[in-house]
Amino acid sequence: MQVTTPSKEAIDVIREAGGEKLDLCYQCGLCTGSCPWNLVRSYLVRRIMHQAQLGVIDFASEDIWLCTTCRTCVSRCPRGVEIIDVMRAMRRVIAEMGVAKVPQALRVATTSIATLRNPYGEPAERRAAWSEKLGVQAYTNGIGLLYFSCCVPAYDTKVTRVAKATANVLKKSGVSFGILGSKEGCCGESVRKAGNESLFQSLAQSNIQAFAEAGVKQVVVSSPHCYHSFKNEYPALGADFSVMHITQYLAKLVNDGKLKFSKEVNKKVAYHDPCYLGRHNGIYDEPREVLKSIPGLEIVEMPDTRENALCCGGGGGRIWMETKKNERFSDLRIQQALDVGANVLAVACPYCMLNFEDTLLTNNKEGVIEVKDVVELVQEAL
Repeated sequence: MQVTTPSKEAIDVIREAGGEKLDLCYQCGLCTGSCPWNLVRSYLVRRIMHQAQLGVIDFASEDIWLCTTCRTCVSRCPRGVEIIDVMRAMRRVIAEMGVAKVPQALRVATTSIATLRNPYGEPAERRAAWSEKLGVQAYTNGIGLLYFSCCVPAYDTKVTRVAKATANVLKKSGVSFGILGSKEGCCGESVRKAGNESLFQSLAQSNIQAFAEAGVKQVVVSSPHCYHSFKNEYPALGADFSVMHITQYLAKLVNDGKLKFSKEVNKKVAYHDPCYLGRHNGIYDEPREVLKSIPGLEIVEMPDTRENALCCGGGGGRIWMETKKNERFSDLRIQQALDVGANVLAVACPYCMLNFEDTLLTNNKEGVIEVKDVVELVQEAL
């Protein structure tokens, strides 16, 4: 193990992010016992926390880059240590002090985000390509709602159907909304968790300025990661707008009688709680309320659900990194859905959709179970 003692500056970064609570860690090991990585391999969170307390980083280890920031450990820590912040700080030391140990795939993604404001290497002008032929208008001051799709539904052809379904549902519900297209960019949430604080700050300020110039006051998002960043991180940087996740907005439309169904969806559905919608932001009921309102749909719960839901493996920047086939949480989650007899695994996060679709493809389970966003199921019932 190649352990390097960083400069005082690096130690200060770790201490500042962890705050005084880092010193409260007494190495009980509950974080290690809670971590989903230990379902597929050995992963000692406790050891990493001890390194942080000492101000020491093992630059050669991949362990620092494995954390998906799912928040399971934080929610169970008896001392209230914000372990995610400590992980982010250690990654920041590596990313911003010129240490060439950042995973290659992550470097590629962040370079693309820095230059083109998306991880796919696509020009900004293509961000609204998914909306072509749908009659979606450009957002202007006075339109009630801005729809912010997230980079994944905007650029990834496997997930653009989520953005399209969202637009269709909003239009059929009579909602006045628009998009900013090339004026918006990556929200920066995963960038920050991957340790690139300066890039996050740049992305956030760019989006905040674009929203302000357009007169945006209310935003609805498809991604829990965008939701988390807009709601919990942007306000400290001067943002002045409200944000709702699409499942929250759909639940409101149902309750207000503006979303009315005309078709039955006769499917057995297991709903997967995304980490950044559930554990990070406490949104568990609204997605289920929407699903329960769909005629003919039967909901079944998986063993690990709500606050105990198993992570898909995509948070903390890991959506851009390679995970060994036999170490994918998404494989376990798909099996849990199959074990309860579901023929649809419902999701509310683009990262989750990507990981679950990849599991179906690599494990030859396409056609055995479908992965659908909640908004897609709503669209089927209209």
